[in-house]
Parts: sequence; C-alpha cells; structure tokens
Amino acid sequence: MTKLSHFDDAGSPRMVDVSTKPETRRTARAHAFVRMRPEVLRSLPQNPKGNPLEIARIAGIAAAKKTADLIPLCHPLMLTHADVDVQIEPDGVRIIASAATTAQTGVEMEALTAAAVAALTVYDMTKALDKSIEIQDVYLIEKTGGKSGDYHKA
Repeated sequence: MTKLSHFDDAGSPRMVDVSTKPETRRTARAHAFVRMRPEVLRSLPQNPKGNPLEIARIAGIAAAKKTADLIPLCHPLMLTHADVDVQIEPDGVRIIASAATTAQTGVEMEALTAAAVAALTVYDMTKALDKSIEIQDVYLIEKTGGKSGDYHKA
C-alpha cells in the first residue's frame, strides 16, 4: 500500500502540492442509490415541492462545483463538465454522476460529491412520505487520467 498523500511526515493533515504535476484530461463517474418503498416512488411526480429527480440532478451538479468548499483538503477545480443522471427503478432511484476537467488533480471527489448530494436531495424531497428511505452504495465507478492511470470498478 502506498503512503497516504494527505499527511506530512509528522502525520499532520495537509493539502497535497500538485504544482509539479502536468495538466491532463481527467474524468470520473460515481454511483449512489436511494432505496424507497414502491408507494413513495409512485408519488414522485405529484411531489408538492417540485420534481424531486430534476431538483436532485441540479443539486448534484451544483455540489460538484462546490466540492472544495465541502471537503477541506480538496483542490478547487475548474470543471469542464458535470452531470447527474437520475433513474427510477423498482426499488428506488439510481444516481450516476460524472465530472471532467483538464487539471493537475482528479475529479473523483467531485463525482462522488455530486452523487451523494443528489441522493440526499431525493431523501429531503421525499422524507415526509417515509423516514425509512436509505441512501446506499455511494462509490466510484470509474476514473480516467492522471499519474495513477485509469480505474474501473470490477
């Protein structure tokens, strides 16, 4: 296992210096699932707060752009792309978030943040109907670019 880069030699947390790394195109996709009862899923189009899926999509995109404000040691990135796909399935709502940039560091955290915030938004918009809604399976699907190369979840 390699040394964690967010800690200095004394073990104190630090922001990684990426100034000597070349800018390369980097992409990432992340996943989240919001498990809910079928009756809650059926009620989504009639939600008095608005369309929960569209609001979750926009919230996820906005969150990707604010990742460095939320995760203390993340670098602020100029995103060239951010999107969130939200699909109803029999057991809940599947969320796939994507992000891209040309930078010295990757966009995994931006994609993961987008997926998580989109899932939280679905929960917020439906919690009055069911407190047992679960946010599950937040994970990185794939990433491309950078020194560590490509990653695709098996």
